[in-house]
Amino acid sequence: MLNSAEMTRSNPQTERTYSIGQLAEEFGLTLRSLRFYEDEGLISPARVGQTRVYTHRDRARLKLICRGKRLGFSIGEIKDFLDLYDTDEAQVEQMTFLLKGARNRIVHLEQQLRDVQQTLKELREIDDLIVSHLQAKGVSVQSD
Repeated sequence: MLNSAEMTRSNPQTERTYSIGQLAEEFGLTLRSLRFYEDEGLISPARVGQTRVYTHRDRARLKLICRGKRLGFSIGEIKDFLDLYDTDEAQVEQMTFLLKGARNRIVHLEQQLRDVQQTLKELREIDDLIVSHLQAKGVSVQSD
């Protein structure tokens, strides 16, 4: 994830702001996804009338959200991680939480990898048996 220093508190009047469309385009997200993240409390843009105004902090949080999703963390886990930033300036709890989550994801992914490798092995064995059977029957089989 990002260095949490990138999520410093900000003042929307004195810094660059972003529209929902700009962030959606930058991160390859839909407007609906950004609204969902807002509804879940992951980002909290300011409002100018009906317009959402995103700060550097919102952008940094969105970057963390996208990375967390890409790494397979749930929305709840990402929210817990982001919430820890607001309560732990030293980032000890946040980094401990992330370390535990990352290690759990590694264990889970390694098991998935073993499962996929086993499935591939079995499918290759089935493929070989079928090809042998068909060739014994005089059927020409193309290899892929």
